[in-house]
Amino acid sequence: MTDQDPSTSDAEASQSQPTPAVPTPASALPIAPSMQPTLDATVVVPPLETPPNRRALWLTAGAMLVAAGAAVLAHLLTGLIGLVTNISFHGRFSTDFVPPTAALLGAGVILVPVVGGLIVGLMARFGSSAIRGHGIPEVMERVLLGRSRISPVVMFLKPISAAIAIGTGGPFGAEGPIIATGGALGSLLGQTLHVTADERKTLLAAGAAAGMAATFNAPVSSVLLAVELLLFEYRARSLVPVALAAAVASAVRIVLVGNAPAFTLPDIPATTLAALFGYMVLGALVGVVAVGVTRAVYAIEEGFERLPVHWMWWPALGALVVGIIGYVDIRTLGVGYYNIDAILDGTLVGRALFMLVVLKFISWVVYLGSGTSGGTLAPLFTFGSGIGSAAGTLVVSRLPSLGMDVHVAALVGMAAIFAGASHALLTSVVFAFETTRQPNGLLPLLAGCSTAYLVATLMSRDSIMTVRLAQRGTVVASEYNVDYLSRVRVGEVATRDVVTLNASQTLDEVLAWIASTMSPGQHQGFPVLDGEGRLVGVVTRRNLMDASASGGTTVADAIRRPAAVVYADQTLRDAGDHMVRERVGRLPVVTRADPRKVIGIISRSDLLYAHARRLDEEMRPEEAWKIADGVAAVAASAGVDVRRGARKRAARMRRARVKGAARKSTSGGDGEADRPTGDSSDE
Repeated sequence: MTDQDPSTSDAEASQSQPTPAVPTPASALPIAPSMQPTLDATVVVPPLETPPNRRALWLTAGAMLVAAGAAVLAHLLTGLIGLVTNISFHGRFSTDFVPPTAALLGAGVILVPVVGGLIVGLMARFGSSAIRGHGIPEVMERVLLGRSRISPVVMFLKPISAAIAIGTGGPFGAEGPIIATGGALGSLLGQTLHVTADERKTLLAAGAAAGMAATFNAPVSSVLLAVELLLFEYRARSLVPVALAAAVASAVRIVLVGNAPAFTLPDIPATTLAALFGYMVLGALVGVVAVGVTRAVYAIEEGFERLPVHWMWWPALGALVVGIIGYVDIRTLGVGYYNIDAILDGTLVGRALFMLVVLKFISWVVYLGSGTSGGTLAPLFTFGSGIGSAAGTLVVSRLPSLGMDVHVAALVGMAAIFAGASHALLTSVVFAFETTRQPNGLLPLLAGCSTAYLVATLMSRDSIMTVRLAQRGTVVASEYNVDYLSRVRVGEVATRDVVTLNASQTLDEVLAWIASTMSPGQHQGFPVLDGEGRLVGVVTRRNLMDASASGGTTVADAIRRPAAVVYADQTLRDAGDHMVRERVGRLPVVTRADPRKVIGIISRSDLLYAHARRLDEEMRPEEAWKIADGVAAVAASAGVDVRRGARKRAARMRRARVKGAARKSTSGGDGEADRPTGDSSDE
């Protein structure tokens, strides 16, 4: 039997009906009898997958153009944040990136964030609600659900609202809004050009990666961020444009700002094995904290959603908490990159460090949960580096022989909390290296971030970027692997015993044969051959019955379209895609030498059954390898039979037992049987 899938009959019988998801080829329309000679000589084969072509070059050029624009926007947004900060806290017009201060306003600093929250709420209410949130999750949502379309309004309102929220004391990083703005710029270009949704996604990811690269001068980790959180794939046609976009954005940043690393860190020593174990334990601890941070953010969001006031006022309410905490400790206000620097270089320690981490966390989690506009990376780096520095200080004082370094512990904590919260492992490791340029930190970073990622994924399936999407029912892939169907050739699973019909057979004869020999669930489709055994089409039971009802006489009259076929050396992925494009449930399998010679058939059921081997490889534990068998195999390959001695000993033991039994029976069982004499004769 070639196919047991009865669900395909209706779909194939209505091939002439248009479908919004897959363009219907012109050949799917019913044909006149006069077109039969042309039909007989035609088959529809899957298109070949072509390497990057001229279209890919234009896409890459567009991505680089987006990158340059995103880098300039990042620089402008940083300056705008500085301008708002200077106006709000220093009473001057300047774009210098300076921290907030209470010297001018005193207790009035409590009201500054509230004013900023009111403005952001009004912008979200009457401008676009899409400016709410911390940037990356909103971009992910547009990629997954919105065909990578972002409103042009977001590209203008998002950076302005972020500058107001952060500049008036919001404890956020600028990177989230910059990433969202760069993604919006790429999406806008993709909407103005004649591109596919997949190509628009590439432009969006290129803009987002360029925004991060321009913020931290970290091009490689920006590419990894795009791969792990936005692209959801690893293909040359998308990776190359994103990589070149990140490189261009970093180059523009060097021209505008300089080439200094984002964070300063003293030279760190090489890591010992004992210290590496300590950093792994630290990473696990920070992974637990990362999960707690994620849950706290969304718990606060749910709390605001229960308030009996419009969400437009939530940012102002959250900002009130920010202002009060900022009055207690002014360091909690604003981006706080200088705080991260102070933690990493060891100048911020002890009680001051503890107060900063605790108070900034409360301020950040409340304000972010209120739905204002701001980023998560800089606050996470502050929390993680603070926890790492504190833990490193404790270990160094209690277990100096372990060899841990406080600076390295702070660096590992900074990266590990990002890995645990975002589930972006490689991005976290490379980011910490690029922003500090400390090669000796790579080993502890890899160990600490890996354990943080492991613990976080064990405790929570969703990251801080995907929790809200998951709550809305959106499935976000967290693991990427090669499509199993693309690894299996059609010829490996195709059915070779094909039930075919002859084009000259009468419809009455065929319908009677089907009714007498087949159940309703068997064989919905049949390849049709001419007198020479060459393929002329494929018909379904419905085609045969419709042709008979309309006055047709032979099977050839039931053919409605050229046969869609697949080559034996193509993959099951090619076959599946071809079925979707042609809206059929089975494909005759042919050879490239003769595309009309049928050598098999493959159905949708065969595609599903092919996954049985994948599931077997993933789920069935295999027999453990035995050391003795391995040693014997190695010895046998060297021409030595190591089992010969074992066989000799076994034979001697058997002979000894036989002799002992014989002597015991001879003596009547009264005497003690002789012990084995250790016969040394060969087997």
